[in-house]
Amino acid sequence: MKQPEPRGPVSSLLLATLNGPEQSSPEAPSTASDLAPAVRDAVAATNDFAFDDDLQLTLFCLFELHYSGIDGTSGDWEWNPDLIAARRFLEQAYEAQLRSATTLPELPAPTSADVAAGLFELTGADGGPSMAKYVAKQATEEQIGEFLIQKSIYTLKEADPHTWSIPRLTGRAKAAMVEIQADEYGGGVPERMHSALFAQSMRGVGLDDGYGHYVDDVPAITLASSNLMSLFALNRRLRGAIVGHLAAYEMTSSLANRMYARGFRRLGFNDAVAAYFDEHVEADAVHEQIAGRDLAGGLVEAEPDLLSDVFFGAAAAAVVDTWMTEHILDAWKVGSSSLRSSASVIA
Repeated sequence: MKQPEPRGPVSSLLLATLNGPEQSSPEAPSTASDLAPAVRDAVAATNDFAFDDDLQLTLFCLFELHYSGIDGTSGDWEWNPDLIAARRFLEQAYEAQLRSATTLPELPAPTSADVAAGLFELTGADGGPSMAKYVAKQATEEQIGEFLIQKSIYTLKEADPHTWSIPRLTGRAKAAMVEIQADEYGGGVPERMHSALFAQSMRGVGLDDGYGHYVDDVPAITLASSNLMSLFALNRRLRGAIVGHLAAYEMTSSLANRMYARGFRRLGFNDAVAAYFDEHVEADAVHEQIAGRDLAGGLVEAEPDLLSDVFFGAAAAAVVDTWMTEHILDAWKVGSSSLRSSASVIA
């Protein structure tokens, strides 16, 4: 990923650190050891962690060290203890906010069928404004471009956060996760990978499809949506939450993507641009059953004490998605851009 512009004192400190040699080097700057105290103080001072640009960018960059890395920085930083300590402060603050913001339903019996039924009920509830309906019926070409930019922060690496859970699962749940992820990665065909199909959509509307190209343009809540997945996926104790998160995504995807495809075609874009959304209409109609019964249900039957975390992951996905949708639609409804820059995004 390209190196982003800092958004405040903490992300400035992190990026300055990453631009130097790793701490084990005798030439290393002292900034690495300064990061965790700075993060701790900033976390204590923030009013809303999910919407804090400085802290969300810092967490996003720390997570990115475990994915494709950041241009111009050493791979040795990935497991630097000072950076891990800073990341832990951020993770703890974000998880605390998420747990405070989510309300769990009455939990079902820890059986596959009951878990699936409970998740379908949770994800089927009216969760607020619908991005899919807006795109299908009202979005302009410029708003379509912004929609793709907002989604690109996660979708250009689609499936990767959830894949971290595979070695943390066993038996039926692991097999179900692998089955879902194999489809996400195109069944071994590179151009059918969902991230590749999404990149095709971006090119089709005149956008740059480079991973992280628009990281400086998206608001904190968009980074928070991606960070939510990495938070769950990179902590083994939260394996139930990442399973619940994926189940919620799969259970709400098919109908939404049908509407997204309709919106792109309404604006005159061709089948190649809509292919990503068309693919999810069919694939996720199958995935939702696997995710509910075999993945989430299978995990809970094997580890009943993870029942609450599965539903927490699903509920947190809905909460953060609602926050992000509200931010975007609130801007659009008053004729503003949902991005940090109001420049036109359609070439």
